[in-house]
Amino acid sequence: MSLINVTNLTFAYEGSYDNLFENVSFQIDTDWKLGFTGRNGRGKTTFMNLLLGKYEYSGNISANVRFEYFPFQVENKENLTFDVIEEIVPDYLHWKLLRELSLLNVSENVLYRPFDSLSNGEQTKVLLAALFLKEHSFLLIDEPTNHLDMDARRIVSDI
Repeated sequence: MSLINVTNLTFAYEGSYDNLFENVSFQIDTDWKLGFTGRNGRGKTTFMNLLLGKYEYSGNISANVRFEYFPFQVENKENLTFDVIEEIVPDYLHWKLLRELSLLNVSENVLYRPFDSLSNGEQTKVLLAALFLKEHSFLLIDEPTNHLDMDARRIVSDI
């Protein structure tokens, strides 16, 4: 267990008159499974980007964990899916990848197809499988059910 401490966090986008966050303080236990919910434009993705150190802010965010953000950016979508996963998680164990794909109802055959030939739902599931291979990280998962049908959404919520 580790804690993510947020103390007196204040943030506004450049040129904005209003703060998105103002003097916000809380702790997150990294063993928790939690989600931030809210309407579009309320700061959920911005908060994740603050954790990732992408923006300047006042206050303090401290953590003794590595953050992993989903969805991953895939630079070379024409590569085989196998190669795309290897770029994201270079040190993964093949049997663990097969386990994750199986849990997400994805055939092993997708690994040997170009990533850009997969449907949007298959791409999302493959990237989720890669994410779940990343151990010892605090996962920041942003809108994981985009492009997934209802069955796939249920599977992801059960994991």
